[in-house]
Amino acid sequence: MSERMRVRSTRIRLTALVLIGLALAAPGVRASSVVTLPMEMPADQRARLERLAEAATIATRVDTEPFLTRREIFDYLLDHPDFATHVTRTLRLARYRIWRTPEGMFLDDGWGATGTFSVIHTGARQRVMYARGAYRQTLLPAINGEAVVMIEYEATPAGDGRDRVRATVSGFVKLDSSVLSMATKLAGPIAQRKADLEARRLMRTFARASYRIDDNPRDVYEQLRQRPDVPARELEEFGRLLNRR
Repeated sequence: MSERMRVRSTRIRLTALVLIGLALAAPGVRASSVVTLPMEMPADQRARLERLAEAATIATRVDTEPFLTRREIFDYLLDHPDFATHVTRTLRLARYRIWRTPEGMFLDDGWGATGTFSVIHTGARQRVMYARGAYRQTLLPAINGEAVVMIEYEATPAGDGRDRVRATVSGFVKLDSSVLSMATKLAGPIAQRKADLEARRLMRTFARASYRIDDNPRDVYEQLRQRPDVPARELEEFGRLLNRR
């Protein structure tokens, strides 16, 4: 082993020790204490997710900053996550990509995480989403697991056809590897901050997209229309929503 490789290996080991040592005694947040699944869900499906929550590695629940949008557009994007990623990618707000296949929807977050994705519950002001996949980076083993995200929101009329949306995002992740799960729990505050950050980032993306759509809907529609991969049916439906001002 060269001197350079030995230095790099030593740094990797030291970094791992520091991450674990930062919070050896920090307890993890139990998913069942922060995520209350909707009672309207089918009993067998709800029971399966509750078992997943009991074994979760990390959980989060955050109240996000309110933003202005038209509720019908917000609902449409929530109910069509594949089309929503066309919007956010077109506006250069996120790298996420979700697409439909005969086997269901697939997700690629643009940073190494890929897997299957589905909206498993739709309520009047609530959505529950499930993903199963893996996170891969060069020279490191794949990290496999499952994730559940729930978005709950209130929409209050704010005039001019818009609503003030105040959302709470909660969710949990269960890693397949017991060793990685333990390491994540040991680094509790670090993992918790990351989970909270990702939850807030999700709604900030919705807020920024809503602002751009409200500011210039024709321009957003035209940009989407010029992308050959945008599905024609969803584009037409979205266009009708934009014209209802």
